[in-house]
Amino acid sequence: MHPWISSLMGGVMIGLSAVWLMAALGRIAGISGIASGLLAGAGDREWRIAFLIGVVAAPWLLLLLRGESVIGAPVVSLPWMAAAGVLVGFGTRLGGGCTSGHGVCGVARLSRRSLLATALFVAAAMATVFVIRHLLGGLGT
Repeated sequence: MHPWISSLMGGVMIGLSAVWLMAALGRIAGISGIASGLLAGAGDREWRIAFLIGVVAAPWLLLLLRGESVIGAPVVSLPWMAAAGVLVGFGTRLGGGCTSGHGVCGVARLSRRSLLATALFVAAAMATVFVIRHLLGGLGT
């Protein structure tokens, strides 16, 4: 399958899952909010657990069905991944949400806060890639 077709299909499925969650439960499909609600002991644990299991299980299911991994092997060491995870967690708390909450759900609702947050996410990602690849020579690879 051509990469743009599989990317399009993935985007459509993400969009449909966000709409479904909003229609069924009135909830935003933001991973950081779902996970933090679970860790905080919110009373609606069942759907949060099911959602997170689906996020983790989907690539494994695809591996079983297709016989190949579409994610690939990590390209950095475990300490770099852990540091990145801490920074992402800090950033989602600072930004009031993550790329899925702001970028998928908030932008779709034309939220000004989400439009600004998504623009900042993209700008920060572009700057990070530039610094790592061109100024630091591929740090961590």
